[in-house]
Amino acid sequence: MTNDTKVWPTEIRLSKDKRTLTVTFEDGESFALSAEMLRVLSPSAEVQGHSPDQRQTVPGKKNVGVMQIHPIGNYAVRLEFDDLHSTGIYSWTYLYELGKNHDALWAAYLEELAEKGLDREPKLRH
Repeated sequence: MTNDTKVWPTEIRLSKDKRTLTVTFEDGESFALSAEMLRVLSPSAEVQGHSPDQRQTVPGKKNVGVMQIHPIGNYAVRLEFDDLHSTGIYSWTYLYELGKNHDALWAAYLEELAEKGLDREPKLRH
């Protein structure tokens, strides 16, 4: 993990379809993070809870997009999603860890969905 190392982004770019956030860091690492992953692994209390046993599994976000990126001081961004979720503050370290650990985090999320009988597809409204 990078907790004791300061990571600094040199570029943050949102794709035209608003479904991929690419973050490039000073050390040369660059990560393309899907809006879906950013949404379901939001660092917000709404998703993470106030303790590990309160963490929520967020289904149905396959088609979510990022509407806006708001800078938070010089250490993070707050992402506003088109499902109106906007309370997560993504520190540079958190974004770096999401990129570095992408495959394991994504696999764990998919496994969690399967275990709970949930799906990535949004529920259709009737």
